Amino acid sequence: MQLLEVHQGATAKEFSDAARVVYKDDSNWVCPLDNDIDAIFDAKQNVFYENGEAARWVLKSDDGKLIGRVAAFINRSKAFHYAQPTGGMGFFECVDDEAAAFALFEQSRLWLQQRGIHAMDGPINFGENDRYWGLLVEGFVAPGYGMTYNPPYYKKFFEDYGFKVYYEQVSNHLDLTKPFPERFWKIADWISKKPGYRFEHLDVKQLDKYVDDFLYVYNSAWAFHENFTPMNRTDLLRSFTKAKPILDERLIWFAYVDNEPSAFLILVPDVNQILIHLNGKTSLLAKLKFLYYKRKKTITRGRIVIMGVIPKYQKAGIESGIFKHLDEVIKPLNQYKELELSWVGDFNPKMRALHESVGAVFGKRHYTYRKLFDDGLEFKRSYVIPVDTKHKRS
Repeated sequence: MQLLEVHQGATAKEFSDAARVVYKDDSNWVCPLDNDIDAIFDAKQNVFYENGEAARWVLKSDDGKLIGRVAAFINRSKAFHYAQPTGGMGFFECVDDEAAAFALFEQSRLWLQQRGIHAMDGPINFGENDRYWGLLVEGFVAPGYGMTYNPPYYKKFFEDYGFKVYYEQVSNHLDLTKPFPERFWKIADWISKKPGYRFEHLDVKQLDKYVDDFLYVYNSAWAFHENFTPMNRTDLLRSFTKAKPILDERLIWFAYVDNEPSAFLILVPDVNQILIHLNGKTSLLAKLKFLYYKRKKTITRGRIVIMGVIPKYQKAGIESGIFKHLDEVIKPLNQYKELELSWVGDFNPKMRALHESVGAVFGKRHYTYRKLFDDGLEFKRSYVIPVDTKHKRS
């Protein structure tokens, strides 16, 4: 086998093509846009390079055929906050060959170890965890936009190499053709009429304002997550701006209490229902195809990428109010039939309870694994966020 480090040009193209080799006969797989993947490994486009680094490789058989790929990376803002300094690996793709898979894992481990890292999480993204995060282990159906999809045999590769489950991620599906539970709507009606409470959807003309409101809620609500670091405003604004072609401002909601940002919900149309026809390309023809399928209202699914509520309002029913206003927008569109509520870790029992309260049912399960380089060390799973988060743990 031949392991080649990816640079610009031919090897970068091979990095994209390696996935096409693995999924050539899989009708569920949706090829991510090549440009989106390339941007993750471009220091000019990915803010995580400001305090991190990454490398990637392709693997070829002895006769020169592409058989796999992988990337390894370090986010120094978080890496050294763990008991064992921890890096990441991701974008792993491999034919059904254990020796090939282990060669890719081993290359990632060696690269990280040479940089003072003692453990690696994977498969994860060199970026925020709303995309390309976790290994699919249950629910092998068409993936939502930004969600990882992989062959079932990957699980054995990871576990036989020595990765252990660090946390479990569940995505639930909500059938919009069925009514919400009556109790949920009673809470929604009550909260929507409370003095001082208001709900409004995104206005792209005031994007700076809503980015600030998002960060205010995010930095409060996520403070209880393990090794939390505030989100980068520049990166968030860039992400919103880049996503404008696929965003519908009517599907992104904010809640305010006495004019204080208190909660948000970001729902994106599942453009994978269009991207499945583009094979990762962004040529002129691909763009025309995108517009064609968009006008045909091909998209019937949406994905709730993230939802957050600041701690002091997490038991106030404010989530119900957001869903009520969202529902009032979605129904007249007569387009969306299903929402994917993704993804919620087993470390976040409150959000899992919210999914159940709206009538969502199990859809997919992903694992985020961790591999300790010293097998003699004690392995610990992710910290579970307490149900009562009035006070941050010390």
